[in-house]
Amino acid sequence: MIQFDEKIYFYFLAIIPVIVVLFIFLQIWKKRTQRKFADLSLFKRITPNRSRYKSTLKLLFFLLGIAFLTIGLVNPKIGTKLETVKREGVDIVFAVDVSKSMLAEDIAPNRLEKSKRLVSEIINQLASDRIGIIAYAGQAFPQLPITTDYGAAKMFLQSMNTDMLTSQGTAINEAIELATTYYNDTEQTNRVLFIISDGEDHSEGTTLDAVEKAVEEGIRIFTIGVGKPKGAPIPIKRNGVVESLKKDAQGEVVITRLNEEVLIDIADEGNGEYIDGSNTEGAVEIIKEQLLQMDKKEFEAKQFAEFKDQFQWFLGIGLLFLFLDLFVLDKKTKWLKKLNLFNEKIEE
Repeated sequence: MIQFDEKIYFYFLAIIPVIVVLFIFLQIWKKRTQRKFADLSLFKRITPNRSRYKSTLKLLFFLLGIAFLTIGLVNPKIGTKLETVKREGVDIVFAVDVSKSMLAEDIAPNRLEKSKRLVSEIINQLASDRIGIIAYAGQAFPQLPITTDYGAAKMFLQSMNTDMLTSQGTAINEAIELATTYYNDTEQTNRVLFIISDGEDHSEGTTLDAVEKAVEEGIRIFTIGVGKPKGAPIPIKRNGVVESLKKDAQGEVVITRLNEEVLIDIADEGNGEYIDGSNTEGAVEIIKEQLLQMDKKEFEAKQFAEFKDQFQWFLGIGLLFLFLDLFVLDKKTKWLKKLNLFNEKIEE
């Protein structure tokens, strides 16, 4: 496992593209200036030992030096010792709807981004609970198994989008059925499933059956509604620009609406609660109170207890590249010139 001490220094890497752009403009300016005094063939005769490639090589060394020095300042640390620690918590699975209807913008910035923010804020409130993530549309897909690594959970969460599943539709029953396989600890008494959705369900006939089976296995199901009952069209975008609105087979613009009734029924049958997700802070507070009321199960988890600094390696390599940049001259190297690596014509 790798940790970074001072992530703020990563911003220094932004210097690299700026230097590259300045270097390109400098080369263009130099060529234009040289043409004012002599043409290319004459200039080569005037400066026979000038290398065409050393300036680029020096730039590469300089940029590598900056990159490695920046990583050295960030100070990456590698975990060297694993310890088993005891924790108390609840097993929580988040099932996030990634169907196309989640692109509707009746709740800013859109339903899916709102869902991801809700889950992220809930994770921020957790201390030692284990979490898992499921993505579902026309089918359910395991995004992240039960883990205590909240950083990994947020990373997988942010990568979720409406194109990750080819099968469209909204099959809540499949998400519930998949969630039941996540709780592999037979002694875990508190199992919680959060379904974050706009309530559109194309499997209504079997959803409550899936809920019933989940309840039999000790799973409590909470639903979080995102969207507005009055609904909104589904924008079709390219490069962030709306090109059109999704239409049905008759050519009519599709209006997708928050179906609270479906989500309320699922929560009632699942011994949970329906939560309005339009207010992030309010929803998170309700969920926090619900989780605090639950009994915690003690379990063991492994985590790194000791980390070793690695900054010295990166600082050393960075300084080496900067020294190479200083000692590499713009003129041709005699032994490289004899090898003629770049097939340069030797003037008689």
